[in-house]
Amino acid sequence: MIEQIETARTIIADRAGMTPRVGLILGSGLGSLADELSQASVVPYGDIPGFAVPTIAGHRGELALGILGGQPVAVLRGRFHFYEGYSMQQITFPVRVLRALGCDTLIVTNAAGGLRDDWQAGDIMRIVDQIFLPGMAGFHPLRGEHDERLGPRFPAMLGAFMNDLVPPARAVATAQGLTLREGVYLMLSGPHFESAAEMRMLRAWGADAVGMSTAPEVVVARQAGMRILGFSLITNLALPDAPPASHAEVLEVGRQAKPKFAALIQGILERM
Repeated sequence: MIEQIETARTIIADRAGMTPRVGLILGSGLGSLADELSQASVVPYGDIPGFAVPTIAGHRGELALGILGGQPVAVLRGRFHFYEGYSMQQITFPVRVLRALGCDTLIVTNAAGGLRDDWQAGDIMRIVDQIFLPGMAGFHPLRGEHDERLGPRFPAMLGAFMNDLVPPARAVATAQGLTLREGVYLMLSGPHFESAAEMRMLRAWGADAVGMSTAPEVVVARQAGMRILGFSLITNLALPDAPPASHAEVLEVGRQAKPKFAALIQGILERM
């Protein structure tokens, strides 16, 4: 894998003209944040060996490098999902490439269903912890042969989202008048939206939001020694008595939330 990572890194670096410090992964409906970059270079995923091509609406499938909030960043506009048929190793390969490019920080975002009846669509939740259900069931990005150059065999996930980026994130949200929720994100494999019984089960397990991504990327970033900051945009309420969710709704809420979400991310970058 080291050779694959280096091949991808070289191709990107030759077209970038800058060394990124922060990697961003933009979830469903949030990819337009990359339009705010200055001095931008764009590399389609199809041009990067080892990168898959997203098949889901709202995931553009390109890597944008440039300046955002005064920081050199590499932005993944769209991700690959386990439910698309990709392996956990394929899903997380871009994170390894971001690390090889020079990123020591990963800001990961997603669209998620809210499991709290006192929240509403459009809320932003800072992820304080995660439950990686597919990983616990054996679908894990670190499963298989291990290369010590990628990081420890058994990375500790305790405190993965607690670091020196948390106070600035809270301060920026307060300064912008944004109510920043905080909670536990739980990943399911998807692609179906949850049944009423599943929603009740997930809430009983301590989850505040549920989605179909992010957790494996966080595991690999943690193994690589990256600082991690995670946000879920609550695009629908995953409650037994709420209307059924739809992907169109997810994309529309993402579109509406773009200004406040972009302001939050840029504000955090400016304080780094």
